[in-house]
Amino acid sequence: MRMRQWADDLAMGVRFAFTGGREGWVRALLTAVGVGLGVALLLLTTAIPNALSQRDHRGSARDDFTYSQKPLKKADDTLVIAEVDTAFRGNDVRARLLEPEGARAPLPPGVAKFPAKGDMVVSPALKKLLESGSGKLLRERIPYRITGTIAQSGLIGPSELAYYAGATGLQDHLESGVVERIDYFGPAHGNQQDSLDPILILLIMIIFVVLLLPVSVFIAAAVRFGGERRDRRLAALRLVGADGGMARRIAGGEALAGALLGLVFGTGFFLVGRQLAALLKVRQMSVFPSDLNPSPALAALVAVAVPAAAVLVTLFALRGVVIEPLGVVRTAKPPRRRLWWRLLLPLGGLALLYPMIGQGRNNGDFNQWMVIGGTVLLLVGVTALLPWVVEAVVARLDSGSVSWQLAVRRLQLSSGSAARMVNGIAVAVAGAIALQMLFAGVEHDYTKQTGNDVNRAQMDVSVSGGHSLADAGRQLAQTKGVRRASAVAFGSVGDRAKDPKNELEVAVGSCAELREVARLTSCRDGDTFKIVGGEYDSETEKITKPGGTAYFDPTYSGTQRHPVAWKVPAGMKTAAQREDPTGYARSGLLVTRGALPQAAAAGLIQRVFVSLDPSVPDAGDYARNTAARLDPLANVFTLAASEQSKEFRSIRNGLFVGATCVLLLIGASLLVSQLEQLRERKKLLSSLVAFGTRRRTLSLSVLWQTAIPIALGLVLASVVGLTLGAVLLKMTGETVSVDWASVLSMTAIGATVVFAVTLLSLPPLLRLMRPDGLRTE
Repeated sequence: MRMRQWADDLAMGVRFAFTGGREGWVRALLTAVGVGLGVALLLLTTAIPNALSQRDHRGSARDDFTYSQKPLKKADDTLVIAEVDTAFRGNDVRARLLEPEGARAPLPPGVAKFPAKGDMVVSPALKKLLESGSGKLLRERIPYRITGTIAQSGLIGPSELAYYAGATGLQDHLESGVVERIDYFGPAHGNQQDSLDPILILLIMIIFVVLLLPVSVFIAAAVRFGGERRDRRLAALRLVGADGGMARRIAGGEALAGALLGLVFGTGFFLVGRQLAALLKVRQMSVFPSDLNPSPALAALVAVAVPAAAVLVTLFALRGVVIEPLGVVRTAKPPRRRLWWRLLLPLGGLALLYPMIGQGRNNGDFNQWMVIGGTVLLLVGVTALLPWVVEAVVARLDSGSVSWQLAVRRLQLSSGSAARMVNGIAVAVAGAIALQMLFAGVEHDYTKQTGNDVNRAQMDVSVSGGHSLADAGRQLAQTKGVRRASAVAFGSVGDRAKDPKNELEVAVGSCAELREVARLTSCRDGDTFKIVGGEYDSETEKITKPGGTAYFDPTYSGTQRHPVAWKVPAGMKTAAQREDPTGYARSGLLVTRGALPQAAAAGLIQRVFVSLDPSVPDAGDYARNTAARLDPLANVFTLAASEQSKEFRSIRNGLFVGATCVLLLIGASLLVSQLEQLRERKKLLSSLVAFGTRRRTLSLSVLWQTAIPIALGLVLASVVGLTLGAVLLKMTGETVSVDWASVLSMTAIGATVVFAVTLLSLPPLLRLMRPDGLRTE
């Protein structure tokens, strides 16, 4: 019987929401928009795991380099493939050259047939780029005719730049390291996915909590839109015979109606956003709309949890409100909020996180439920403490300008509404500060110094031995945007032609170029040097005995090399070690071009260290074009002082994408909330204007009403965020340090969002400040 009474009362509230005239529809629509924005982001979040899984699956399905120790022999089902990846204006371009060796050669995923020599199939994004004016520079580097496009099954995202081009003669370069013979596409047999370490798992858990909690706070705030007008309706219901419990349940039914309509709106927003996802590219990441399919179980959970939360939040909000036939007690001065129970939430969060301090890589995994629970309690503590802080502060504010006094008095009467509006952004800022501290604290564990000297060179270009090294260096040096190019060839010499016992590194170049890899005193063409002070000095002495014979490019079992005999000259000079631009200090021999046997040049790896002029736009791309013209199989490496773990970088990119979505939600929800509050005060604003209050004064009062709570919310968010960040750093065993630049930037972003929302709300505010707003029916 009781359940039936609940159902009847909730159903009556739903009917009131949709049959209450224009006022009821406006209130329901505002609630639905606010809830719908949150639901859309929740659905997007439940769809992200599937989208990432699909990206990984397609990426693994097209793996083509097995790096097997046992090379395949040519057969009817083999394919020779060359990796010729490049980059254009900071965007990676996945590139492969294909040479099928039989009728059953495997086709790459997404490719209908092999392109002929000189032809290529491209991704839709690359085709669009190459056909545009901005892709002219890249077109010079990819001189193939477009004959088709790669299907979705062969791409990880709609914005990926990729192509497969036909080629011949690739088998001659099978030992180059960039060419391999394969008989299938997919992950190498026996390869297992490396599991993430506990610190990265902790980062992922905190990211999900920090991104989803503000969404939940916004949904909870949205279902309470129209609170003051609802109270007047509830008093009227009491007047016609409803008891207090029934009135509250009817209010819950009205919130339920807005939440159900919000589910419909949210689904629509999600479907529209999913179609627009193909146009969105964040840090080279993009997803296909078809990949954004929410998990059915999680989507059902959202569909049930949002309406249930709407009813529970409404009943909770009315727990201390006495609804009488002649009015609502809330219109009087509310009792002072109590602090003690509000402190229990953050203290409980700290109590859950404290036992895991010092765990992580060395002491086992973190307890996921304790991490999530502790973080949620700490951040929810912001929503519990903020109303008390706002009430305590505004109660002590007094004198000032007319606009200031209007704002302060409004806050003193309804500090709860002001705090609810700010709660979501305060939680988001607190979580962002904690995450920034955690990322900054553990970043050094996932970042390693490469040793590259980027002041000497910014690119390392490798070209095959079939090209003149001097010509390669000269052409790169003459390229637009290149300051200097040092061409050095590298190889090895052994004491025997086959399976040598002792083997040394050898570098070949002009005197000026050899000074890039060693320290020379005097040098002229025809000289040879042995590097002393290195790790292999004993081997050097054995191979460089005057009059002895050494062999360039000695062969080993299974290789197809052609050793070249070389008589060791007398009077070999000495040189000291020096790190090359990649940070490597070599041992062995240095040979000027005049002293190199002509036949030995083919077995050398030719590299050019390129220094770019940063003042020339696209200097790197001009150098890449020259390298591709010299050798289609040229490898071009960009030198960097440090490099980051791929997993850490992916997690950080994911955070950036999620934070962008949450930031958009924050702005949209704040705007809806602001418009709802202005609509509630329509008659009050019109009355003040009718009595002669200047519009400028009222506009400033609205700005103060927003600025005071947000300032208090950002201060509280900074305190909680710093506390949570410090605890998380202690959990990972890192030294607690505050990245004040990140703290200030997060706070500034939050303030900027609120300021932008306030500016956008000024036009409707000016329309509301008209005397004709006093009209009523």
